Amino acid sequence: MKKQNTISKLVNSTGLQHAGYLAVAKTRAKVLKAFAYVVPIRRPMLFVGESSCEDLCDMVINEGNTNVFIVTDAVLNKLGIPAKVTDYLDSKNISYKVYDGITPDPTFKVVEEGLRKSIDAKCDSIIAIGGGSVIDAAKMIAMSQGNNCKPKQLIGILKARKPSVPLYCIPTTAGTGSEATLGAVVSDDKTHQKALSIDPRMVPLAAAIDPIIMKGMPAHITADTGIDVLTHALEAWMSANASVETDYYAASAVKSVMQNLPLVYKDGGNLKAREEMGIAAHYGGVAFNKAGLGYVHAIAHQLGAYYSIPHGRANAIVLPYVLDVNRKGSKKRLAELARKTGMVKSGQANKSDAEIADHLIAQVRELIANLNIDPTVKGMQSSDFDNIAKAAAKEVSDTYAVPTYLSASEIKAILTKIQQASDEHASRNSRSDSKSDKVA
Repeated sequence: MKKQNTISKLVNSTGLQHAGYLAVAKTRAKVLKAFAYVVPIRRPMLFVGESSCEDLCDMVINEGNTNVFIVTDAVLNKLGIPAKVTDYLDSKNISYKVYDGITPDPTFKVVEEGLRKSIDAKCDSIIAIGGGSVIDAAKMIAMSQGNNCKPKQLIGILKARKPSVPLYCIPTTAGTGSEATLGAVVSDDKTHQKALSIDPRMVPLAAAIDPIIMKGMPAHITADTGIDVLTHALEAWMSANASVETDYYAASAVKSVMQNLPLVYKDGGNLKAREEMGIAAHYGGVAFNKAGLGYVHAIAHQLGAYYSIPHGRANAIVLPYVLDVNRKGSKKRLAELARKTGMVKSGQANKSDAEIADHLIAQVRELIANLNIDPTVKGMQSSDFDNIAKAAAKEVSDTYAVPTYLSASEIKAILTKIQQASDEHASRNSRSDSKSDKVA
């Protein structure tokens, strides 16, 4: 009897804790919604097409900037990607300095080094050429320089007092949509935990979607970043803070990804599909700028921090499991999305919302499978799950308005499924390699 009473107390205590968590999370979601719709968030001017880089450079020059700080990474610089910009600036007699020290998931040290170089070179504007890590780092450099402060002082919401140095972006991947968003993520140098800075003045002034720059992206990066776009759009669509505006951009992004991602994965030189994926990434960024994200990103961020998994691939691993969890509470919304984006075939028009939602989830799983994205999380430890679940739950309660709030045990159940799937995939590969060796 005493044991039963103890169990009952624990259950009741857990229930009260979860109820308190829900109350706080929902209150914060309402505040974030008010913030998103009351505080004006500018949209960057968007240049699209094979001449878009030159068009963006003309805007930089016409705004009176004469000394540009170009932020990129070492791989892109070695491949000569920034040359399209630097050659054009040379032809216009515009000074510039290239900083290619940005790393994946850039740390404060990386950002501070870029800030120092930009200030020392007396640069008056910044062009970011790269993926989400490069653009996020450039945002932090631009805002820190504009406010004469250290990057760590900008962590949080509305920490800046002044506008950033004029910032322009040329994304090289169709993924993060960072060129449209009001936030930037920086990692702690020691713990590698991610810190977020949010400010509407962090949105770049303009962006160029150039398919020529994107065409050299390897197939596996095309796949990973493309699923990042899809995740942004799906989570924005399912958000409790979704609106008519965000629904338009989210649905457009989903439709484009489902149509164009398989094309660019098979043929990286398909410039039209590359361009459409670039626009989809931008639209995804616009959508989640106001509607927010959800548990896919919250869990994926932790998998990246703990197990060094690229962000897009982490999203691809987590996405199907979170869709399954959200299925019951979001079946009507998912069915509406499927109908709006043409994912419902003519013979399925009379099926129930639940059946159509299941069909959408199945198509997402099929797309991920066809992109050959590795679902394995190497080194996954169940001893990490408590901390991962706690951090993911905090990210959601602090930042997102999700359709269904999960308990720590529900998040750990997702992690367990991912671990089991990883082990099974690794075991199949091991058996396959063994058979190949015997044949050889």
